[in-house]
Amino acid sequence: MADDRQTAIAEFKRIMKWIGITAVLMVVGALTYLKLFSTLDTVTVIATTFGVFFSVLLGSGLFAAAFFSDKSGLDQSVTDATKSERALALATKAPPTKHRKTP
Repeated sequence: MADDRQTAIAEFKRIMKWIGITAVLMVVGALTYLKLFSTLDTVTVIATTFGVFFSVLLGSGLFAAAFFSDKSGLDQSVTDATKSERALALATKAPPTKHRKTP
């Protein structure tokens, strides 16, 4: 379990580096596109840089965090911890009642 977690952490760090590189390349691409088809001023450059960079970083980072959670075994430990609670809830649940149809 600890070895799986260390491997998952190392892979998560590697993926986040690639996501950072991709975000920078997307910013360069967006600024290049705006330079070719529009005029660039300081506000546009700042807004595009922050907007594109953090959008790519946030979107991709959340997916990477979901994969990290699965590969590190954290999801399975939560599932195992709540398994007894679900079994208890099912055991004490009353049988479904029949509903009368309303006219």
